[in-house]
Amino acid sequence: MLEHMVSAWRARHAGRVASWRAAGREYVGRFAPSPTGPLHAGSLAAALASWLDARAHGGRWLLRIEDVDAPRSVTGADQMIRAQLSACGLTWDGEVMVQSTRDAAYAAAFAVLQAAGQVYPCACTRREIADSVANVREHAFGRELVYPGTCRAGLAPGRTPRAWRVRVPAGEIGFDDVLAGWRSQDLAREVGDFVLRRADSLWAYQLAVVVDDLAQGVTHVVRGADLIDSTARQLHLIRLLGGTPPEYLHVPVVVSADGEKLSKQTGAAAIDPAGAAAALAAAWSHLGRC
Repeated sequence: MLEHMVSAWRARHAGRVASWRAAGREYVGRFAPSPTGPLHAGSLAAALASWLDARAHGGRWLLRIEDVDAPRSVTGADQMIRAQLSACGLTWDGEVMVQSTRDAAYAAAFAVLQAAGQVYPCACTRREIADSVANVREHAFGRELVYPGTCRAGLAPGRTPRAWRVRVPAGEIGFDDVLAGWRSQDLAREVGDFVLRRADSLWAYQLAVVVDDLAQGVTHVVRGADLIDSTARQLHLIRLLGGTPPEYLHVPVVVSADGEKLSKQTGAAAIDPAGAAAALAAAWSHLGRC
């Protein structure tokens, strides 16, 4: 079954594959689940797409456990994810990277940004950000809050830092997604300076994923379309750290019968290793338009 899928995927992406091979570079892809629970149909579809793209290019496929957000991690979930992937035949190359062991790497990258004057301490609470004039409407409609830059020029007297933010430039940051085409985002207007170290002293996802992708030499990121809005932030950090941006391919997310994105938070059923063949077939069917 998997051999047929690889051949079909290679045929669909023949131009990309031929161009990459002609360049003579090594392809490095990755699947990076958070161990907040076992894989479900949505996460399996993303894993399969990433694995197929790597194998179709004759490249390497890495597994990374993104447990940087320790409070959300579920004990034993990482082992369950590995077992589910193995049952589906989605084997990975090399050792598994685990973010909870990578504190020194994140601290080193942060120090580089700090020395360059690209990060600053922030004393704002989420409530203060939500109550700012620019965010009243966004907060009411449940939209992402845009940081108004309150602490950008320094902390107000009597305030103590809670988190650390990275400065973002004015103007659009864009990229050409394999499926979605050209996408761009004005970080200053749509996001604002974003957090790299949280108020609880944990490293933020955006910093960790970029540091790890650069460390592992990732050349292609294939993941769910729900993460496409993180791409401009990650491109900004890649450039600040002197890295080379990967190619991006964001696949459609799997939704429930009522159109809601499948997730662990909404009770999506875990993939049963005993039913791996059926789960793979469903994932492949979902990816039929990719």
